[in-house]
Amino acid sequence: MGHWTLLPGCVSATLLLALAALPAALAANSSGRWWGIVNVASSTNLLTDSKSLQLVLEPSLQLLSRKQRRLIRQNPGILHSVSGGLQSAVRECKWQFRNRRWNCPTAPGPHLFGKIVNRGCRETAFIFAITSAGVTHSVARSCSEGSIESCTCDYRRRGPGGPDWHWGGCSDNIDFGRVFGREFVDSGEKGRDLRFLMNLHNNEAGRTTVFSEMRQECKCHGMSGSCTVRTCWMRLPTLRAVGDVLRDRFDGASRVLYGNRGSNRASRAELLRLEPEDPAHKPPSPHDLVYFEKSPNFCTYSGRLGTAGTAGRACNSSSPALDGCELLCCGRGHRTRTQRVTERCNCTFHWCCHVSCRNCTHTRVLHECL
Repeated sequence: MGHWTLLPGCVSATLLLALAALPAALAANSSGRWWGIVNVASSTNLLTDSKSLQLVLEPSLQLLSRKQRRLIRQNPGILHSVSGGLQSAVRECKWQFRNRRWNCPTAPGPHLFGKIVNRGCRETAFIFAITSAGVTHSVARSCSEGSIESCTCDYRRRGPGGPDWHWGGCSDNIDFGRVFGREFVDSGEKGRDLRFLMNLHNNEAGRTTVFSEMRQECKCHGMSGSCTVRTCWMRLPTLRAVGDVLRDRFDGASRVLYGNRGSNRASRAELLRLEPEDPAHKPPSPHDLVYFEKSPNFCTYSGRLGTAGTAGRACNSSSPALDGCELLCCGRGHRTRTQRVTERCNCTFHWCCHVSCRNCTHTRVLHECL
């Protein structure tokens, strides 16, 4: 793709034409294909917003559905937010599962999370929930920061106040984030089967978690910091807090069936119902993650399943938990090796203005799965 140098007033029109010109045949119809835009925000082939003087057509936008491209056109500046939210979601997924057999591996290209998303297992449930949450979180925050032209802070989110405080300031626009996230993320799902319903449910669980974890923040006003009056607003949680909640729900995810129990196809009314596989369990709530297929063991490489195995993974020889060598290595055993590491140490600040450090070398013991 070539570079187009544009005058500021022409960029919006050119952006409209560029997105409209993408072949409809290349629009995404498969689940999660939009994840292929993960590197748009940091790409040198960046499709920028109307404040930029230069526009480059980003090839990964061909992975978006027609509706998703329309939403980007209608909300200048939001592409960076969506891509940034997806990047944050990937980092959070890797952090939450860093010590488990499945450690949220990713690959470049449109199939970001690999073949695991073709299965209806717990891992797929978490992927859909955290990516949906990442987009909602990023868009809601970007509205408050003024980087999206079609939204601002949420000044409507106000309560009755109290005797010594009142609502004010700039609340994060979670309502816009949830609505946009639902329109953008869910539009990539096509079908009428249980997988379709599972993905939609987990997408919504991610968005719901961002909303439910919002907290009130306040700023004091008064003489000498007396806080005689407080101004309060609603603030988004960190994505780490959202990831912690979703990881706990991953561990307690509900295995589900169709409401009509067993049909491969269902009416639209029946698609609105999920029932637990075990009749003794409660139906899943909007906050719960759901799945319908058992996970692979992730112990060994499988090209068919898309699992990398745990051979070569670092493990903790003294831990009985999931990161321990016994569990992480699936009973195959582990090797131990030493590594000499040189790091900066004994750093001293000198006025003014530099820091001097020594180089310290020590031996690190590493354990790796066989």
